[in-house]
Amino acid sequence: MKRAAKLFAALLALFAAQTALAQTSYPSRPVKILVGFTPGTAPDLAARILAERFSELWGTPFVVENIPGAGSNIATDRVAKAAADGYTLLMGGNSALVINPSLYETLPFDPLKDFAPISQVFIAANVLAVPPALPAITVADLVALAKADPGKLSYGHAGVGTSQHLAAELFKHMAHVDIAAVAYRGTTAFMPDLLANRINMSFANIVNVVPLAREGKLRALAVTSIKRSALAPDLPTMAESGFPGFEAVPWFGLLAPAGTPEDVLDKLHFGTVKALAMPEVRRKFDELGLEPVGNTPAEFIAIIHKETPEWAKVIKEAGIKLGN
Repeated sequence: MKRAAKLFAALLALFAAQTALAQTSYPSRPVKILVGFTPGTAPDLAARILAERFSELWGTPFVVENIPGAGSNIATDRVAKAAADGYTLLMGGNSALVINPSLYETLPFDPLKDFAPISQVFIAANVLAVPPALPAITVADLVALAKADPGKLSYGHAGVGTSQHLAAELFKHMAHVDIAAVAYRGTTAFMPDLLANRINMSFANIVNVVPLAREGKLRALAVTSIKRSALAPDLPTMAESGFPGFEAVPWFGLLAPAGTPEDVLDKLHFGTVKALAMPEVRRKFDELGLEPVGNTPAEFIAIIHKETPEWAKVIKEAGIKLGN
């Protein structure tokens, strides 16, 4: 409720500035929103929902382009080096902006210097899921299986540094188990292997897991958020499943290259907050298990500053290294 109230207040303030914002000619040609993950994932779906609203709002096409790979570093770097004119945007997440600086010795971009934050768009939960063929009904069962045969079980993730990768490595560290990592180019890429039990588990996006769990094709064990998800309220959290303090959630937001004109950033921020307050958008986000945000650029950048050292500490204590 508190987040919804803040979103409504921000929307009212932005409506007051709508007349002034309308005077800028932006956008006068198609705009690309780059997503560093495969189609069908949470950031992709959220970007497409926003793109549709933006296209309707300004009468100019907003097109989503998927560029998966390297923990979303490829897409992130491409936006960092794009022209600072507002016509190439990033649906960027904490994997590239907060986590990867502690995993990679060098990055081709600087999360704090190369981008102009517009607004966080959503927060989501991952779900620890296993194929039905695996004899694990609870997280405790999975831990017991892993300890009985160290190194035999494997997990899939969407790329080094993604929240899925970090969640699994944090789980391994806290449970003191040896589970092999298998990297893929996005969540949808590893789903066939997970469904077929060629890999034995994954911390996958809730939007991908819940429909398959309802159909009996996957077994969901726990969510990675501190609180239970409204999309699956009967599913316990990892903290409730024996891992106090466990939290590993992805968030995504809209960013432009650093140096983008302020009037363009203001217009994009206005459009984002307006879209996230629309009942049909909130309904779609609810169905996907995504919590809309819609904060200010200052609040967005403050979150990046706050979470970067926090995840650096987790990564160091868990012994997570590039290539795990």
